[in-house]
Amino acid sequence: MASVPAQASVVVVGAGIVGNSLVHHLAELGWTDIVQVDKGPLPNPGGSTGHASNFIFPVDHSREITDLTLDSMRQYKDLGVFTESGGFEVARTEERMQELRRRMASARAWGIESELVSPAEVAQKVPFLDPDVIVGAFWTPTVGVVDSVRAGAMMRESAQAKGALTVSPNTEVTDIDVEDGQIVRVHTSKGAIETNRVLVACGVWSPRIAAMAGAAIPLTPAVHQMISVGPVPQLAETSGEITFPIVRDMDTFCYERQHGSDMEIGSYAHRAILHEPDEIPSIEAAKLSPTEMPFTDEDFDPQLEQALELMPEVLSNPEVEIRYAINGLLSLTPDGPAILGESPQVKGLWSAAAVWVKEGPGVGRAVAEWMTTGLPEIDVQAADIARFHSHQRTRAHVRARTSEAFNKTYGIVHPGEQWASDRNIRRSPMWQREKDLGAVFFEAGGWERPQWFESNAPLLDEFGDAVMERTAEWDARWWSPIINAEHLAMRERAGLVDLSSFVIFDVFGPAALDAVQHIALAQMDVSVGRVVYTPILDEGGGFRSDLTIMRLAHDRFRVVTGAAHGMVDVKWFSDRLPETGAQIADLTSSWTTIGLWGPRSRDILGALTTADVSHEGFRFGTARTIEVGSLEVLASRISYVGDLGWELYVPMESGLKLWDALMEVGGQHGLVPVGLGVYSTTGRIEKGYRAFGAELDSERTVVEVGMSRPKVKSQDFIGRAAHLRHREEDPQTVLCSLTVDDHTSSSGEKRYMLGGEPIVSADGQPLVDGHGRRAYVTSAGSAPSLGKHVLVAFLPPAEAVLGNRLQVVYMEEFYPVTVAAVDSTPLFDPDNECIRR
Repeated sequence: MASVPAQASVVVVGAGIVGNSLVHHLAELGWTDIVQVDKGPLPNPGGSTGHASNFIFPVDHSREITDLTLDSMRQYKDLGVFTESGGFEVARTEERMQELRRRMASARAWGIESELVSPAEVAQKVPFLDPDVIVGAFWTPTVGVVDSVRAGAMMRESAQAKGALTVSPNTEVTDIDVEDGQIVRVHTSKGAIETNRVLVACGVWSPRIAAMAGAAIPLTPAVHQMISVGPVPQLAETSGEITFPIVRDMDTFCYERQHGSDMEIGSYAHRAILHEPDEIPSIEAAKLSPTEMPFTDEDFDPQLEQALELMPEVLSNPEVEIRYAINGLLSLTPDGPAILGESPQVKGLWSAAAVWVKEGPGVGRAVAEWMTTGLPEIDVQAADIARFHSHQRTRAHVRARTSEAFNKTYGIVHPGEQWASDRNIRRSPMWQREKDLGAVFFEAGGWERPQWFESNAPLLDEFGDAVMERTAEWDARWWSPIINAEHLAMRERAGLVDLSSFVIFDVFGPAALDAVQHIALAQMDVSVGRVVYTPILDEGGGFRSDLTIMRLAHDRFRVVTGAAHGMVDVKWFSDRLPETGAQIADLTSSWTTIGLWGPRSRDILGALTTADVSHEGFRFGTARTIEVGSLEVLASRISYVGDLGWELYVPMESGLKLWDALMEVGGQHGLVPVGLGVYSTTGRIEKGYRAFGAELDSERTVVEVGMSRPKVKSQDFIGRAAHLRHREEDPQTVLCSLTVDDHTSSSGEKRYMLGGEPIVSADGQPLVDGHGRRAYVTSAGSAPSLGKHVLVAFLPPAEAVLGNRLQVVYMEEFYPVTVAAVDSTPLFDPDNECIRR
C-alpha cells in the first residue's frame, strides 16, 4: 500500500469541486508540499459533486453569493466545461411574480442580463411546457451547466503539474493531533502527515473531520431528491448534454433540466430529511455512492404530479420511465451561508464547507487567497466560520434551523424574515417586562430583541401621518408603523432600548494598549474614561469591523460590538494579540446594556443618581461608573441614534432593577420602551451612520464611506499603509444618502424600498463606479424626523452631487430620488447639536 508524504504545508481533505479548486489556487499562489486526501477513488470519490445536477443560475439576492458564482462561471468557462443553455424561473402565482420582480432588481444591481417574460415566450423556447400553468417567468440567458468532475480533475492536475501537489485517493483521515490549540499532525489510513494546517473541504463529512480536532463545522447532510426520466422523444433528437433552457418551477420548489435524451427533475419541496455524518454509508456499503442514498418514493410523489402539470407532453408519455432516482445528500448550515475560514477553536484548522457546485471555484480562490495573504478579493465575511456563537454550533440548533431552512431553498424569503425554530435561547433580564409590554421579538446571536412594542400603539394617534404608514403588504411585512412612532417619541422625549445582545470583551494586561493600538484605526492612547468609536481594518485597508472601545484603566480596554459579527471580532482581536502581556476575556453573558436616549434622558438619569450628568460634567465620548440607587452602573455617553443619552452597563443580574428604575422615573418624562427598529434603522439612517455588512465591508475603503479622520495616528496599525494610500487617491465610489421624492406606484399605492434595489440615472441607465460595481441600495428605511424615506448607496463620483436627481427601481417601477448627502453629514441634526446638548 502506497504511503502518504511525511510532511505537508497543508493537508486538503476532500477531492470534490471545492477541494480541487483549493489545491489549484493554492498552487497558483505559490504553495508547495500540498497533500490532498480523499477516502474515495478518483475522479469521482463519491461526494455531492458527483451527483449534483450541476446547473448554475447566476442571480442571487446576496452580493457575496453572486460574486462567487460569477467568478466560478468564469473559471468553468476558462476550463472549457461550461455549456450555456439559458434558464427560466417560472411563476404560477402573482406572489411569485412579485418575487421575480425582486429578482430583476438584483439582476440589475449586479449587472446580469435578465428579463421578465410572458408564458408564451417561455413556451417558444421550451415547447413541451404548458404555458397555461404559469403567469410569467424570469429569463437569464447566461444560465448553464458544468462538468464539475472534469473541472475538478483539470484543476487538480494543474497543481500536480507544478510539482506542488501530492494526491492520495482511497485514503481516509482517521485522527488529527492538536497540541496547545494548534494542528500538528494528521493520521490517515496510509500513515501520518506532520502539518500545522488542515483544510476541510469534504462537504457532508466536514463535521466528522473537524470533530477529530475538537472543533465544530456546524452543518448537516440533508436530502435533495432527484430523478431522471427517459427516453424523452422531444429531447432524443437534440445533440449534446443540453439544448433546451433549464426550468425552475419556483412555486412547486422543483426544477426540470435536460440531460441528453433524459429529463432530470429535482425537488426541494419534500420534508426535510436530515442525516448525521457518521450515518453516511461507506463506499463499500453504498449501492451507488455514499451520498446517493435510497430513494423514498412517498416523498417525491406530490412533486411528480406537479411536474406533470407543467410538462404533460413529456411526463404523461408511457414510454418515459424513471431510470434513476436518488435521495442525494448536500450540506445545509443553520443560517444559510457556507462555512469558510480558520476555526476559532483550533489554530490551523480551516474550513471550506457547505459550498455548492455553482460557487466552488470562486470559494476555492477566495479561501486560497485568505490563507495566503489574508485578503480574499471577494468579501466572504458573511461565511466566516468564526461567526457562530456556542449554541449555534450544537447539533440541536443545526438540525432545528436546517429543518426550517430546507423548504426555503426556492421559497420567497423576505429580507426581514425571522427564524421560528430554536428560539428563546438567550433572554435579557428585562425579557418578561418586555413581553408584558407586547414586544415583538426579533433574534440575533440567539438573543431575543424587541423590534417594537405593541404597547406603544397609542403613539400612532399622537403622531398621526408622521408615522409614514405602509399599505403594501410586502413593504409592511416584518415591520410596524409603531417603530416610527417610537422614534418620534424618543426624539421628542426619551426612549429606552434593550441592548443586551452586544458582544462585550475586555483586552487587558500590561501590553493591552499596544494590542488595541495595533488593531484599531483610531488613536487608543487616550485618557482613562474615554470612549472611542473606530473602524477595524485589514491589511488592504478594507473594513473588518467597526466598534466601540472604552479605556477603563491604564491596562484594560472594553470592546463593545454587535451580536451578528461579534464572535468574528473576538477571533480577530485574539489572533492579533502580542505573544505576551495581553489577554481577552469574553464578558458578553456577564453584562447587560440599556440605552437611554432623547432630550429628556438627562432629566431621567439625573433623578436617579447624584453624579454630575450635565454636559460639562459628563462630556460626550466619555464613560465612568456612577451610582444609580444601590447599583454601580458603567455609563457611556455615546449614541448610535444621534441623540443625547447613554449606554448603561450593569451586571446581568442587575439589569431588571435598572430597567424598572428608569421606567418608573421616566414615566414622568414621557419615556417609552423603544425597539431595535429604531436603534438599527430609523435612528441610524437619518443620522447617516454606516452599518457593517451593509455599507462597511472589505471591498470599501474608509475614504469611500466618508469616515476619514483629519489626521492619521503616527503609531502603526493594521491597514495603515493602505489607508494612507487611499487618502491620496481619488475615490472610486462615494457613499451617499438619497431621499425618495415620490413613492406613488403605477397602481396609485405608495411603495417603500427595503434595500438591494438598483439606483439608475434619470433616464434609466445603470450607474457604474470605478470598481466596476453598479449602484444599489445598501440600506433603506424611514427617517421619521424628516418625513422622508432614505436610501443609502455608493455612487460613481461624478453622480455624487448634492441635489442630483436619479431613480431607484423597485418591483420594476422607477421612482425619483435626490442625492441629499455626499459624505457622512447627517440629514437630521447635521451639526450634532442633539448629541452634544
